[in-house]
This record gives sequence, structure tokens and C-alpha cells, in this order.
Amino acid sequence: MAADPYSTLGISRTASEKEIKSAYRKLAKELHPDTNKDNPKAADRFSEVTSAYDLLSDKDKRAKFDRGEIDADGNPMGFGGFGGGGGGHGGFGSGFGGTGQRGFSGGFGGNDGIDLEDLFGGIFGGTGNQRGGFGGMGGGAGGPGGRARAAARGANVSYRLSVPLLDAAELKPQRITLSDGKTIDLKLPAGVEDGTQMRLNGKGEPGPGGAGDAIITIQIQPHAFFRADGDDLRLDLPITLDEALSGAKVKTPTPSGAVMLSVPAGASSGKVMRLKGRGMSRKDGTRGDLLISLEISLPENDTDLTKRLEGWKDARDVRAKLGI
Repeated sequence: MAADPYSTLGISRTASEKEIKSAYRKLAKELHPDTNKDNPKAADRFSEVTSAYDLLSDKDKRAKFDRGEIDADGNPMGFGGFGGGGGGHGGFGSGFGGTGQRGFSGGFGGNDGIDLEDLFGGIFGGTGNQRGGFGGMGGGAGGPGGRARAAARGANVSYRLSVPLLDAAELKPQRITLSDGKTIDLKLPAGVEDGTQMRLNGKGEPGPGGAGDAIITIQIQPHAFFRADGDDLRLDLPITLDEALSGAKVKTPTPSGAVMLSVPAGASSGKVMRLKGRGMSRKDGTRGDLLISLEISLPENDTDLTKRLEGWKDARDVRAKLGI
């Protein structure tokens, strides 16, 4: 059984969604295999952290885990045989120490230091006496009043998937080849961002209890001229002097194709124009905006332009607001 997901992420059972996400991001950054190539244990820890986040970030799974309906691996919980009574405070019977202490004994081969308070705390919602009475739980496969231990699932396999920025904005399906050579088309989730993780159930390593999962970490590739700014996209759009002075319809790229943008007469460099709904995808299915900064591009060594402007001077104090 996997470790308690709350302990794995180092958070309390009352942690908010934001705290869960923050804890995961911090650990994932520290433990990512790409930055720990000389530490093979980091990859295992990264997988544990990812599995814990996957369970706790899913409201349904988290609620079921907190109620004791599933274990930390997401498998259904089924405690066999209540009997055995076990003396004293804990009352877990012969499979655990009969005195109710938290060290395993009997069928698990002695005290291995697993903390039952961490393992079962909060599941049954009460004190040790309320949790007691599960006789023979630790008796091993076929032990008195116990249940056969579930066969271990195969290991999870981690992948990185580079996604072009505009594909992420448009949620375009992405193709990935798994370690078994099979190719899968992935549908990106709404609100996808750099670091988003996707889980493919049963696409990991095979095992006696079934295959593990494929954990796919999304990496958003930078674009040549678009850049993400939260839910929005930004674009610097060059315009000519005559387009700025007189106004014009200017062909402008967007994630979904070019559009004609109306530049107002007298537009200055730095003026920001907004195209609604042309930005990044949000989790609620809506999209941010495309923010377009106009940049007046002057020709170099244009003698004709120089002659036309000869003798003309802009008398405004355009730097007055800077206090100089």
C-alpha cells in the first residue's frame, strides 16, 4: 500500500486545493528526474508525490480516501473479519500488537515502524477505541480474520510531453508514444499549463495486480512571437508610421488564424489592443484574451521620409509625466 498521500505531500488533512497544488509543485520541481539524474531514488519519490497529488486533487477520490473507501493507491478498501478483539486500547487483535501499539507484529514480520495513526487516522473519524476491533488484520494472506494482501500493481511510468504554446491555447490533441511502442492521441484538459500532469490508467509497467499508470507532465514550448501571461496571450505587432498616423486595417496573427485588426488613427507605440477569447484555455472552458501591443516601425535611412518631415517638429512635452 502506498504511503498516506497527505504525508507524502507534507500537508494536513484540511489542506485546501491551492495548498495541495502548491505543495505538489514544490516537490515535483525538487524531485523531477531531469534534475536528479545522479539520484535514482528521486524518480521513485517523484512517482509517489505524483500519485499522491493525483488522488488528492480529485475531489471524488479524496473524499473516498478520507471516508476509508479506498486506499492511497485508489483501490477499494475491504476489511475482513472483525473478531479477535485484541486487548487494550487499540484492539487490532493478533495481526497487530495486542496491546494496541502502532508497531506491526505477527503476520507482517515484527515491528517495521509503520504508523497506524498515519495509515488509518481520519478514516474512521475517531479515537483508537473507535478504530479498534479489526482482529487479525495483519495476519498475512489467509491469516485468522484477515484478508489476502492485494497483489502489487506495476510501477508508474513518467513521461514528458512538449506542447506548442498555440496548441495548448487551442487544446489541440497531442500524440505520444509510450514505452511499449503504442501511440496515443491525448486530449489536453481545459486550463492546461506548464507542469500540468495527466494520468493514463493501466499504461505503466505490468504487475501481478495489474499495470501501473502513465504519468505525463506537460511542458509548454515557447513561441516565436506569442507569449503567455496568465490566461492571456501577448503579441508585439509592428505597424508603419502611415498606418499609425492615418489608421488602417492590419493583418494580425492569432492562435486560430489571422484576422484584420483596426488600428485607430493617431495610434502610438505601446498602445495595447485586446481581442477577447483569443488567449489561453481556462479550467472553466472559457479563454483569456489576446493583448496586442502596437510598435511603430520606422524605416532606416529613408531620405524621402526625412525630406517630407523636414522643418516639422512635434511641440508636445511627451515626457512631462516622467517629471523631467
